[in-house]
Amino acid sequence: MRFDHAGIATDDAAGLAELYADLFDAPVAHEEKFDGLRVVFLELGEGYFELLEPIEDGTIARYLDANGPGLHHLALATEDVAAALDAARDHGVDLIDEEPRPGAWGHDVAFLHPKSTGGALIEFVEH
Repeated sequence: MRFDHAGIATDDAAGLAELYADLFDAPVAHEEKFDGLRVVFLELGEGYFELLEPIEDGTIARYLDANGPGLHHLALATEDVAAALDAARDHGVDLIDEEPRPGAWGHDVAFLHPKSTGGALIEFVEH
């Protein structure tokens, strides 16, 4: 596995994308509306910032209400999300997703529960 992206919850994906593009020389690599979110991926060499702005009520909107803007999750790229989930189960890690599901940019994804990963929400992304 390798680092894929850091997901950042925000109320203003366009404004944050503009700041990061200027500050970090991180151009927009992909944008879409997905699952009640405006999602913007900014290219950072070998990885991305994924900006997550809710456009309707959902997980990220509730996260912002409870925690404010900031780091939401870290994502690791894998060639096989189902196998990565099996390995996590074998290590006693609690899963949020028992099976892979569709994610942004057309990738299959699955999340591990932060109670089992030192407080970090970890996402597997199939590439």
